[in-house]
Amino acid sequence: MFTTLYGKLAAVLFGLFCVIGAVAVALTLYSTRLYFQEVSQKLNRTLAERMVSDQVLMQEGRVNDAALKDIFHHLMVINPSIELYLLDPQGAIMTFSAPPEKVKRQRISLDPLERFLSGAEDFPILGDDPRDVTRRKVFSVFPIETLDGSLEGYLYIILGGEEFDSVMQVLEESHILRLSVWTAGAILALTLLAGLLCLKLLTRRLNSLASAMETFRRAELIAQSDVLSPAEAESSATGRGDDIDQLETTFSHMTRLIRQQVRRLKETDQLRRELVANVSHDLRTPLTSLQGYLETLLLKEGMLSVQERQRYLDIAVAQSKRLGELIGELFELAKLNSQEMKPRLESFSLGELVQDVIQKLRVIVEAKQVTLQATLGGELPRVSGDIGLIERALENLIENAVKYTLPGGRVTVILSRMGEKITTQVTDSGCGIPPEDLPHVFDRYYQAGKKHQKGDAGAGLGLAITKRILELHGSAIEVQSTVNQGSTFSFHLAVAQPAVIRDAVPAVECSPHT
Repeated sequence: MFTTLYGKLAAVLFGLFCVIGAVAVALTLYSTRLYFQEVSQKLNRTLAERMVSDQVLMQEGRVNDAALKDIFHHLMVINPSIELYLLDPQGAIMTFSAPPEKVKRQRISLDPLERFLSGAEDFPILGDDPRDVTRRKVFSVFPIETLDGSLEGYLYIILGGEEFDSVMQVLEESHILRLSVWTAGAILALTLLAGLLCLKLLTRRLNSLASAMETFRRAELIAQSDVLSPAEAESSATGRGDDIDQLETTFSHMTRLIRQQVRRLKETDQLRRELVANVSHDLRTPLTSLQGYLETLLLKEGMLSVQERQRYLDIAVAQSKRLGELIGELFELAKLNSQEMKPRLESFSLGELVQDVIQKLRVIVEAKQVTLQATLGGELPRVSGDIGLIERALENLIENAVKYTLPGGRVTVILSRMGEKITTQVTDSGCGIPPEDLPHVFDRYYQAGKKHQKGDAGAGLGLAITKRILELHGSAIEVQSTVNQGSTFSFHLAVAQPAVIRDAVPAVECSPHT
């Protein structure tokens, strides 16, 4: 029981109530005892004075035994617990009404007696108890004087009748006090039960939260829903609720975040597996081809004609180039994905860069018999970016468009200004991208329409590299496509202020006929 939070809090609360109850009872008994002593002393304050006035207790320094005997007799009838002591002027006990074997003191301290006789109001005033050398009791006292006013002694009365020697005697003799103690105990017990019930209600939510945490620890992390409950959504939106509500909301957000991260990790792991499989396949294909043709050349040395030998060498070189390009793309994508990669921003003319890229790809365009043209808006401002990375992105987009465009088709690069950004669009009239493939065209090793393009040697890294380059420039790349009609890839670059290209850049066209 004491291993739980409720058990520990209950034990602490029970201990506190026990301590508080014991202190309360002790204070009650102590104050009650003082009250009894005060009342008894005040009520019997003049008792000794009346006795001294009614009887002659000493004559010429000698004790009047007959008078004392009469007083003792009357006191035994009225209140047997009252004890009388006749003291000399120095406080020595001369005679007393108690049994001789009970008296333990020979002298009584006079300081309390003088305070009493001075009229002090701070009752109770305690004096020495002749029966016990360590105990003190309330009393009544009055001096015994001769006719000429000289002090002969004191009449010292112990008021034991209204005083009790122990706490148990107080409880045994006082019904009201016993009832008060039992009432206080019952109130403390009921308060303790109410406190334990409140603790149970308060810790119930903590127990529920602990149970949810344990369930979360044991259960499948992505098995539960990531949707906020209405109560959690309201608490999260308004910030209301106590600390436990906030803790529950925080835990709910944390569990959803962990599930999302675990789901992403699983998706990433799946992509990694696919990437490894694709890389292994794409590397194995040119490597196997290269190895096969080289082995053929070795095995058939002297048996091949010059034309056959040249054809085998050309194929081997092509496969070697393909392998090198694939490895280069892998290193390029890894470099772009590294945390240390930062673009070197500079101001440049995007129109001029497009012209350079078109001229660089002239050979590929002519080989594919595709028309490549650029439509560049007049008076375009310079843009801000890493010119080398943007050139690489343009090459990838244009090469991708040419690759999926049939002979006789057209690829167009369009530049236009939209506010403080320059929009670049690469449009082709190719086979298009099926709707189910659109969300994946920028994934590594994914080739849109690959099942429609048998024998395509592309590695599927170009668009992934382009997307990463544009992400480093704070731009997203968008794609729109219709099957058998073509695709359009577009991105935006920020205008570099304040330089502007004043002269319009003429449209450039590259076709297999030019």
